[in-house]
Amino acid sequence: MDEIEHYLVKHETDYPNSDSQLLREIAYVRLKDAIRHANISPGEPLSENKISKVLGISRTPVREALQMLSQEGLVELSPGRSVTIAASSFRQILDVLYIRSIIEPELTRLAAENITPDQVNTLWDCIKIMEDAVEKADRSGWAIADTAWHETLSEACPNELLGELVLQMRNRIHRYASIDHNLKIRQLRNGTAEHRIIVEKIASGDSDAAATAMHDHLDSLRKNLFDHLIYN
Repeated sequence: MDEIEHYLVKHETDYPNSDSQLLREIAYVRLKDAIRHANISPGEPLSENKISKVLGISRTPVREALQMLSQEGLVELSPGRSVTIAASSFRQILDVLYIRSIIEPELTRLAAENITPDQVNTLWDCIKIMEDAVEKADRSGWAIADTAWHETLSEACPNELLGELVLQMRNRIHRYASIDHNLKIRQLRNGTAEHRIIVEKIASGDSDAAATAMHDHLDSLRKNLFDHLIYN
């Protein structure tokens, strides 16, 4: 069984059935989660047929879901209908980080000004999970909590388009930033500490300081990824 199939089976119960959901939406959500959090290498091929069997739905909604994921830069579709996990070039990764450094601090500032107490609590919960995952060297668990953290921050932003754009940019390099098994635990520990500082600034009501902390976090991420891609 391929890694993505194993992940889909393992996490099957994470997604409650909903009669109101279209099959392509179910396939989209589950595939997106697997692509971001399973140990899948860039360029690895995906099988519509195998995914269809694991999900228990026909190939058409799976194909539609893969097309949606292609638009987000998570998979690549070739004219011959082959599907592979997207492989970003070094230049593309730096470009995405540059865009994030411009828009994500502003998202953080706006989120800090509009965030609800429940959303702040969710951010703290994610921090706790990330800290526990670091101690257990659980990279996958850390990545899942990191995703939830960023999604919560984006949801708190009153500008929905900005929130969507930040998450789309993050998706394009998520695997390099979070789930690479060569990434040192020390870097995950430092990243968690940087997330904590951002939440502290948000909780204190200092939106400008929260934006600055996010900028510093992204600068640290850029340096870590640069070192990782150059020396590995």
